[in-house]
Amino acid sequence: MSLREQLQRGLRVLSERLAHTRERLGAPLQKLLSRPDLSQEAFLQELERILLGADVGVELTERLLQYLRQQRGTAQELKPLLRQQLLQLLPTPPPEQLPATPTVVLVVGVNGSGKTTTAAKLAWRWKCLGKQPLLAAADTFRAAAIEQLAQWAERLGIPLIRQQYGADPAAVAYDALRAAQARAADVLIVDTAGRLHTKTPLMAELEKLVRVLRKLDPTAPHEVFLVLDAATGHNALLQAAGFARHLPLTGVVLTKLDGSAKGGMAFAVAAQFGVPIRYVGVGEGAEELLPFHPESFVDALLGTDAASEQVQEWRPQEPFGKPS
Repeated sequence: MSLREQLQRGLRVLSERLAHTRERLGAPLQKLLSRPDLSQEAFLQELERILLGADVGVELTERLLQYLRQQRGTAQELKPLLRQQLLQLLPTPPPEQLPATPTVVLVVGVNGSGKTTTAAKLAWRWKCLGKQPLLAAADTFRAAAIEQLAQWAERLGIPLIRQQYGADPAAVAYDALRAAQARAADVLIVDTAGRLHTKTPLMAELEKLVRVLRKLDPTAPHEVFLVLDAATGHNALLQAAGFARHLPLTGVVLTKLDGSAKGGMAFAVAAQFGVPIRYVGVGEGAEELLPFHPESFVDALLGTDAASEQVQEWRPQEPFGKPS
């Protein structure tokens, strides 16, 4: 299969997994952009309805409309301008690299966002890329979370550092980093407890965890990934704002994107906080965590027949499903 064929296939896979978002945002956009009979104002009014319905957000929608209103042209003539503006809202993710040995990745988010599953999928991804990952079960507030990560670790063949239920999360992270350094692991993924972004004492515990990690490595954590459930829509903005006040976020992971019609929130989160979306979860399998590429996301929504050279579809040789 040629490079072009691989890129085009990658776009098709992403497009298929965005079925619900396409239903709410992509399909109406494509239908709207194919109507040459609409006046510019009628086009903009319908575009506003579509963007708001997909949880792009009022402020961001108004910015897009204001820009397009200043331009002149038919729907087809405005299409490349709309694509350009949507792309500018999505910061380009940095190259997928591990800046330190070990690279410490802190996985944070509210309850139910898919944090623990994301931590396991990240570890599996890096293992398939030839790295040596180590998992840390620092969500000690829920015994079920420790067991869930343990199941993933056993299934995927990835070592796990854990303590008993109720242990100090910072102590777990500290022991895990010591182990990662001793074993020359390439990356340590720390699964933290889900917490409401509005609860200051719980957020302070995350700050403590960071301080403890820095006793062993002053540069840790090297990545702080905020996991957001795409189905939460515009509420994700409030979650991101809460975590950003306490932690240096370096990326967002959007989960359950395959089952959500509110994919427009990706634009709102990225634009407001300037934090790139790094990965998207599009299924339950370990291999179904894909690198986020703004071009493929926007093209899948707009139906643009263009395969960016940056798009890379990734699949491991032996995909695993969700542990039973």
